[in-house]
Amino acid sequence: MTDALTDDVLRARARDPELFNTVYRTYAAQVLGYLTARGVEDPEAVMQEVFLAVLPRLGTVTGGVAGLRTFVFSVAHARMVDDHRRQRRRPIELPFEPDLDRREDTSAETEVLQKISPQEVLDLLSGLPDEQREVLSLRLVGGLTVEQVADVMGKTAGSVKQLQRRALVKLREESAVKEYVVP
Repeated sequence: MTDALTDDVLRARARDPELFNTVYRTYAAQVLGYLTARGVEDPEAVMQEVFLAVLPRLGTVTGGVAGLRTFVFSVAHARMVDDHRRQRRRPIELPFEPDLDRREDTSAETEVLQKISPQEVLDLLSGLPDEQREVLSLRLVGGLTVEQVADVMGKTAGSVKQLQRRALVKLREESAVKEYVVP
């Protein structure tokens, strides 16, 4: 970019697409390098934001080439600061790795099975139709997933979920009846 680019020339050519093209070609690589070096998360996107902010204000720049350069980098600096603030506000996203998850929380099913005797489990399950009893046995006692139960029983995962839901509803209804019948 030439030093002959005075304030008057900048104001006169502010709407000239060729001026913006020249400014972009002259400073884009430097702005990208600055943003990258300053740890901006997506330096190319931020660089585009910088030049989108610079374009409509080219006519207001004073100080010739030096003023233009200062203006471009002051906008880049402001965008870099904004990016760093945004990064600090957003929590760090880490991928979930099941092998590293050492939590020991038990499921509701596990807690119930620990508090209820095996004979009580058998008595509860005996009132269910065969397929529902099989699904609950494999899911709760065997600890299998829905997909594994589906493979074992030769059914779809959806039908296993439906059988499990119906079995649990029936058990819930039976336990509610027993609560009202017991003196």
